[in-house]
Amino acid sequence: MAVGERLICASSDLLDAGAAVRFSVERHGIVEPAFVVRYGGAVYAYLNRCAHVPVELDWQPGQFFDLSGLYLICATHGALYSPASGSCLEGRCNGKGLIPLSIVERDGHIFLKE
Repeated sequence: MAVGERLICASSDLLDAGAAVRFSVERHGIVEPAFVVRYGGAVYAYLNRCAHVPVELDWQPGQFFDLSGLYLICATHGALYSPASGSCLEGRCNGKGLIPLSIVERDGHIFLKE
């Protein structure tokens, strides 16, 4: 692990379009929920907060993908987000998207860059 990185999980913990790994991150002095998913073979991490209403997205702990496995979905109002960019694709997000977090996958592990 490099300086300025925090271990989130093993790479094998994430299946493509499968369950996410939840974790917490401190931003601006506030601890906030976050998650990391694998999609299209790559890993992506976001704050676990809908762009429309500040609620957590997952419909069950760690379950962020819709039934098709193509989109991240807000359990509260059904907004759809791109797993690869966090952009809102459908819903009341008014052009807003998920807040991305900087991560790196290396040596069979996923690290948050702090």
